[in-house]
Amino acid sequence: MEIAGYNMPEELYYDQYHFWTRVDGDELVIGMDDFAEKLAGQIVFVQLPFVGKAVTAGKKFAKVESGKWLGTVYSPADGEITAVNEELEANPTIINADCYGKGWMYRIKPADMSQINTLIHGGKDVLEAWLQEDIKKFKKD
Repeated sequence: MEIAGYNMPEELYYDQYHFWTRVDGDELVIGMDDFAEKLAGQIVFVQLPFVGKAVTAGKKFAKVESGKWLGTVYSPADGEITAVNEELEANPTIINADCYGKGWMYRIKPADMSQINTLIHGGKDVLEAWLQEDIKKFKKD
């Protein structure tokens, strides 16, 4: 779904820092949303934590950098990193080109899948209200 020129798929869950989470079987796939990647500009670095690393819901576990921005990635759930997108090591701009597809960043095996229910999720009304608020905060014309 498009909101104010940003692609924000309804089926995804979003954290307050504009990273998305998608349920894929018994794992979670994490990436940067369209608003964040456009605001950040060209992504130049993605920290790839090691597979097997334990993560805690709401705690930082990785970083993403652009030429003008440094972002922190927070885990959406307690669990363990099961995969990282190693293509991002050589070409982090994949995030800018396809943030919801080839630009995925991490996979987590959550200890409790219900923890994602604390994230922003819902229909157009919920997502639009949240995104419009952040557009006002971050995009001062």
